[in-house]
Amino acid sequence: MDLKEEALLGDRVHEHWYYRAKLAALLKATEDLPAGVALDVGAGAGFFSRALLAAGRAQKAICVDPGYPADSDETVAGRPLQFRRALEGDASDVSLVMMMDVLEHVPDDVGLARDYVERLPSGARVIATVPAFQWMWSGHDVFLEHYRRYDLPQLEKTLVDAGLRIEFGSYFYGAVFPAAVAFRMAKRAFGGDMEPKSDMRRFNPVMNALFWGACRAELPFMRRNRIAGLSVFARAVKD
Repeated sequence: MDLKEEALLGDRVHEHWYYRAKLAALLKATEDLPAGVALDVGAGAGFFSRALLAAGRAQKAICVDPGYPADSDETVAGRPLQFRRALEGDASDVSLVMMMDVLEHVPDDVGLARDYVERLPSGARVIATVPAFQWMWSGHDVFLEHYRRYDLPQLEKTLVDAGLRIEFGSYFYGAVFPAAVAFRMAKRAFGGDMEPKSDMRRFNPVMNALFWGACRAELPFMRRNRIAGLSVFARAVKD
């Protein structure tokens, strides 16, 4: 999770429709996996790792982010949660790697992914999410210091080039995609689309519930959506 967006949402991040939906998609994508050690790359405050531990989907989580002032340790639901500025050594005990909106932040996305994949044991899974479609580029991406946006084949190729085999890939937030496109096009028409500013904001309870409901209804069909959405979502495995 991007630290800049966390700062905008504060302690209400767990209530925001966008992150509730992304967490629900992550839980859906891991429901068939055994609970093991999760490695959360670019984790920020550890929103996704905390949720996996609380839900019993991981027995231990390691959050890696160079933005931490120092290494630290916590527990969530009696399970260890580690915060590290960098991952030292191999990751032979890791069964799940999360790269939730991380790859778009680096010049060499394949190199970043490969650096972690090479340290993983066979059978480990990698779940990655990235923003969708380069034609949706805006000041939101500039503000968050993105290098690119992706279509589904691009994300899958990135993970394959890093040494993984794709298990499934799809778009997500398809239900709200038309509204997002309309919003983006309207901003572009009035000349404000490239202003370096995040589109992330707090919504009133009614709108927040409507967007969350639309995304929740999409979850059962998520893996079938290879057409369009705000985010690209993929799960891959190291053979």
